[in-house]
Amino acid sequence: MKIAIINGPNLNLLGTREPGIYGSQTFEQFFSALKNKYPGISFSYFQSNIEGELINELQRVGFDYDGIIMNPGGYTHTSVAIGDAIASIKTPVIEVHISNVHAREDFRKISHVSAKSRGTIAGLGLKGYELAVEFFYEA
Repeated sequence: MKIAIINGPNLNLLGTREPGIYGSQTFEQFFSALKNKYPGISFSYFQSNIEGELINELQRVGFDYDGIIMNPGGYTHTSVAIGDAIASIKTPVIEVHISNVHAREDFRKISHVSAKSRGTIAGLGLKGYELAVEFFYEA
């Protein structure tokens, strides 16, 4: 089983960025623990602050992976192109958000990704990524 995790803008700052919202663990620390917990899964990880690079990665893994877990960050609310990329690939995508985007600013309640994704997990911290892995693993 192959699962890709794709993170968008500012998620490279996890562990230092607004720890009250996003926690104090870096994504690299979390990713290492996740790989140890699921040794039978081949994971890839990609993070970029650039919209086109995220689209390129979706297209690269979107036809031969078993699942994609994507946190588009702020592009969730602005990028029709990322939503279109998800609709254009074969691999199912689970949209994940560390914070509860629905309990934050009004503009965060709009997602150009949700309708194109298999499902959405929001507000459960980094645990949301693990729950998405479980979904793909049990499917």
